[in-house]
Amino acid sequence: MTERLSLEREYAMSVSASFIDHFSDVTEPRRGEPVYPLQNILFISVCAVICGADDFVAIAKFGRTKKDWLAKHLDLSAGIPSHDRFNAILAQIRPAEFEKCLLNWITSLQEISGGQIVAIDGKTLRRSYDKASCKSAIHMVSAWATANHISLGQVVVDAKSNEITAIPKLLELIEITGALVTIDAMGCQTEIAAKIVDAKADYCLAAKGNQPTLHEGLVAFFDDHLEDDFARYPVRRFETEESKHGREDLRTYLICRIPEDLPDAERWKSLKAIGIAINNTVRDGKMCIAIRYYILSRYVSGRRFAEAVRSHWGIENNLHWQLDVTFSEDQSRIRKGHADTNFSILRRTALSLLKKEATAKVGIKNKRLNAAWDDTYLAKVLFGK
Repeated sequence: MTERLSLEREYAMSVSASFIDHFSDVTEPRRGEPVYPLQNILFISVCAVICGADDFVAIAKFGRTKKDWLAKHLDLSAGIPSHDRFNAILAQIRPAEFEKCLLNWITSLQEISGGQIVAIDGKTLRRSYDKASCKSAIHMVSAWATANHISLGQVVVDAKSNEITAIPKLLELIEITGALVTIDAMGCQTEIAAKIVDAKADYCLAAKGNQPTLHEGLVAFFDDHLEDDFARYPVRRFETEESKHGREDLRTYLICRIPEDLPDAERWKSLKAIGIAINNTVRDGKMCIAIRYYILSRYVSGRRFAEAVRSHWGIENNLHWQLDVTFSEDQSRIRKGHADTNFSILRRTALSLLKKEATAKVGIKNKRLNAAWDDTYLAKVLFGK
């Protein structure tokens, strides 16, 4: 029996060594000889958030409750830190380093698909404000690999800035070679388009009134050619029909090469195509039509254009909604130092790992419960084994 337990611990330590190796590049924020190894703090935190912990009290409680299981993977001779210690250390860790290590670890478990659609979008952590220290609520811009459901990175938007300045910083942090990057109208900027192309990727940017000359040109072009259903101009199209919950949706996606006379076209690096997405919705006998316009650096198929548009809106369901409803992100009052940013990174990492695990045919909420109840399932989520 003793020999079997020893072999089990040896195997567990070898598996968790991959995690520890990936996190050796995180700068130790404490001086002197810390009581608790940094890798222990990080490993316990990741495991706890996967298993349902939404604050530092819950992380410490998880550590104490699961001490026997954790001891198979870590040297716990110093014990489990208090919740204050977890908070203090996560508040000092540099978010960029922490996130890079987490992403490298996740991608070592699952390679990101080539030709990936990467959706970039912003989200505010509504209760992260702190009146006492005049700290406004944190707004983050995240990149989400839509097919693999992996959070590729995020940056905090400076309180005196906006997403326009944050997106280029995010693009510098993540690997997007060969990807099709989608961004809403806020990111429809010539500098951002150029940065995406320079990174050997393509863009699909929503165009609205913040680019008035371009937007007016798109509206005029599509209004003209929709009148005769593009009898005078080549077009690629894709349509979907969906009916559920008393609602019917007909979605039409049209994409064309850029016309020679499109206003403002010369300002956009590698601009090759323009697109329109038309959503006709009928509910309770009433019709609603929503129209969105896009510019692209590649003349893709109608299906691929539709996939890019739908995938971007999917970030609301696959990332933001899950973070709010399943991980209670909007209710979080964590705000000390970098702790709020780093806890947000933990949530996104946990969500990526839980989505990657495909054997349990249940939602994310129940996967978290499974991981908390079943050590074998937790190991499968963490290590894919």
